[in-house]
Amino acid sequence: PAANMQAAAAAALALSALSVLLCPDFLCALRSPKPNQSDEAEPKQKNPPHIIFILTDDQGFNDIGYHNPNIKTPTLDKLAAEGVRLENYYVQPICTPSRSQLITGRYQIHTGLQHSIIRPSQPSCLPSNMDTLPERLREAGYTTHMVGKWHLGFYRRACLPTRKGFDTFFGSLTGSVDYYSYGSCDGPGLCGYDLHDDEGVAWGQEGKYSTTLFTQRARKILEIHDPADRPLFLLFSLQAVHTPLQPPKPYIYPYRDMANVARRKFAAMVSTVDEAVRNLTYALRKYGYYKNSVIIYSTDNGAQPFTGGSNWPLRGRKGTYWEGGVRGVAFVHSPLLKRRRRISKDLLHITDWFPTLVSLAGGNISQSRGLDGFDVWPTISEGKESPRQEILHNIDPLHKPPQGNSGNLKGVWDTSVQAAIRVGDWKLLTGDPGHGDWVPPQVLPTLPGRWWNLERTLSSSRGSSAHKDIWLFNIAHDPYERQDLSDQRPDVVQRLLARLAYYNQTAVPVYFPPDDPRANPGEHGGAWVPWVDEDEEEESKYQGVYKKGRNNKKKRKKIKCRLCKLKSFFLKLNTRMMSNRI
Repeated sequence: PAANMQAAAAAALALSALSVLLCPDFLCALRSPKPNQSDEAEPKQKNPPHIIFILTDDQGFNDIGYHNPNIKTPTLDKLAAEGVRLENYYVQPICTPSRSQLITGRYQIHTGLQHSIIRPSQPSCLPSNMDTLPERLREAGYTTHMVGKWHLGFYRRACLPTRKGFDTFFGSLTGSVDYYSYGSCDGPGLCGYDLHDDEGVAWGQEGKYSTTLFTQRARKILEIHDPADRPLFLLFSLQAVHTPLQPPKPYIYPYRDMANVARRKFAAMVSTVDEAVRNLTYALRKYGYYKNSVIIYSTDNGAQPFTGGSNWPLRGRKGTYWEGGVRGVAFVHSPLLKRRRRISKDLLHITDWFPTLVSLAGGNISQSRGLDGFDVWPTISEGKESPRQEILHNIDPLHKPPQGNSGNLKGVWDTSVQAAIRVGDWKLLTGDPGHGDWVPPQVLPTLPGRWWNLERTLSSSRGSSAHKDIWLFNIAHDPYERQDLSDQRPDVVQRLLARLAYYNQTAVPVYFPPDDPRANPGEHGGAWVPWVDEDEEEESKYQGVYKKGRNNKKKRKKIKCRLCKLKSFFLKLNTRMMSNRI
């Protein structure tokens, strides 16, 4: 019997070996045990990727090496070439809106931030009832860190990054900070120190260049954390290349042949960003993150040409809804990409990062209601068609002419209201989209008046009315927005106006409060810090309250003249880029 058992075992082994040799591939696949299939899927669940999101400030379409060889960004060019360049990717035209849409995954019309930016003295921030990207990633097991610029409000502690899902925060809370002194002004005489470590003021850092300082902190986070322990999310939100133009002198030398001094300094600051990203990616490799990481690079809005940036050959600038204001520089670099070394022309938007990254992290998107973004990882990684077919750039009901100068009521829409929407290849703009010029590189910054006047002259010479308030472009065929088709295609105009009306039905009222005198840094030791106590009742701002100070004339009479003087100051700082007066 023992001999028979050995013979039977030998026969079974031989049969098994023969089946491996002869079995057709598809039958073998069907017969392979399921545990092997789950073994392939488990690493994605057990080891979700480390996510590094690099957000730059005011970097234009023409401000990166792979679009413009005069800009020296070897690190960014290499990362983009080895990853996926996003060439049909959109952001918002100014800082706060872009950042709010990244963090919440919702359009501005759904957060009450449709109008302008959050200025340092305004009691406003992200809605308290809305979940955030870092909160969802933390629930999925991530440790979450933010380094750099916040610009999403800080009037009460509940608004701070550490109360919005980040385990740690090191950076600035306002919109524009000196790169060396960390001073931030909200008008003449209203200045304060703005560098924070978690919820405290990080005093004593004057003289250290912010891009370098932020990079050092980011590298320290990577060094301390164990990548095998928990996945990491790092929002590396650089202040560069926003004004003031303050590059360290050694970075200016390679651009010494540029005649335009502002452009020369701006380009040097882009080079500091490139070096920061090089140091960051080196740290990712050194500390064991890189092989299981996703690196995303994105600007927050277009450039301001008259402070050195360039969106050429796109039309418009920061603060406008022309392509130069909203088409963003972006790429994704990751060893986890299934199809690398390519250019994606699929339609993508900054709101898409919320659901994309939460899904990639193994989180639950269904818990986040009202998202306007889509999970576009299959589009980026595999080249599949984007689920996004349209983008609501914005609807700003406060940005319209005074009563009595309303636009044409084209069926369902008042065309005097500033709005912009993209549906498929078509883009519609209504109201005032901002000055729509094309500014070549090297235009002297002393020429803005002449250029704007030239643009207006050209517009009138083409027969366009001074009261024109509707434009239509086919962006696929006319990416530079030179041929307005609104008269030739009224059918498309009506269809896109109907989409605007549809979105507007879901809009929450704008919240753009007046300045709060209590914000003055002089009353808080010289720093910008939260000034409203947590026990103070929160304003019902998300229930439709809009306050712009018209009802507070008596209380604000004393500072009325001061606010008048601030007007020109803000124009120079470009902090009210939504205004037609700029």
